[in-house]
Amino acid sequence: METQEVLTPVTKLSKDLLLASKTLSDDEARFLVDAYYTCQDNRKRTVNQVRTTNESGEPNEVLSWLSEQNLTLENQILKALVKYTDDHPVGAWLKEIHGVGAVLAAGLIAHIDIKKCPTVGHIWSFAGLDPTAKWGKGQKRPWNADLKVLCWKIGQSLVKQSGSEKCVYGHEYKKRKAYEVTRNETGGNAETAARILTEKNWSKNTETYGHLISGKLPPAQLDARARRYAVKLLLSDLHRHMYKHEFGVEPPLPYPISIQGHAHLRYLKEPK
Repeated sequence: METQEVLTPVTKLSKDLLLASKTLSDDEARFLVDAYYTCQDNRKRTVNQVRTTNESGEPNEVLSWLSEQNLTLENQILKALVKYTDDHPVGAWLKEIHGVGAVLAAGLIAHIDIKKCPTVGHIWSFAGLDPTAKWGKGQKRPWNADLKVLCWKIGQSLVKQSGSEKCVYGHEYKKRKAYEVTRNETGGNAETAARILTEKNWSKNTETYGHLISGKLPPAQLDARARRYAVKLLLSDLHRHMYKHEFGVEPPLPYPISIQGHAHLRYLKEPK
C-alpha cells in the first residue's frame, strides 16, 4: 500500500530570526532582495498558471499550494528586510518616501557604500545612471547591474505613484516629463536624434525611425529621461543623509555643479 505524502507548508520566521535580520550583512541583504523578487515572480507565474488552468478545467491542488508557499516566502522575506532597514540610520527616512518600500530601501542601503562615494556622482555612475557611459566589448561593465535594475524599479514605482500628493519624487518625474516633451517638440533634441540615427542601421518603417528622422526622440526615451531624473534626485538626497551620518558634515557638491556650474543643488526631502 502506497504511503500518502503530505505537502509541508513553509514555516514563518520566528521572533529570534526576525531579530537576527537586524544584523544582516550588506551582502546577505542584497541576496534577500534578489530572493524577494524571485519569489514574487514565481508567485505571479503560478497565479497565472492557476488562472489559465481554471479556464480549461480544475487546477491541480499542488499549484494552489505552490502559490501559497511563494506568497508566504515573499511576506517573510519582506518582514526580514523591514527589520534590516529599521536598524539602518537612513532606513526609516527611505521608507517614508512614497514609492519606496522596505525592499527597495534595503536594496539601496545594501548596495551603496558611502565611504566609496564622496559625491552623489559616484552613486549615479555605479547605478548606471550616467547616459554617457559606454560598455565596450571586452571591457568591465562600468556599473553595477543589480543596482541599475533596482533604480529602474524605483523609477517605475515613482511613475505609478506620481498621481499621489505624497509622492514628492513622482511629482518631479511629471514636471521633468513635461519639460522633456516641450524641449523635444521645439527641436532641442535634433542633434541627439541625428547622432542616434548614425549609430545603427534603422529600419525606415519603424515608429522610432520616424521620430528620429524628424529631429525628435521617441516618447519612450523622453519618459526614460524623466524617470532617470527623478531617481537621481532621490539618490542625491539619500547620499546627503548617508554622508552626514557617516562623516558629520555636508557632502561635496557633485562635479556638474561644483565644476561645470550646470545646476543648483536642491534637496527635496529633509530628515526628521
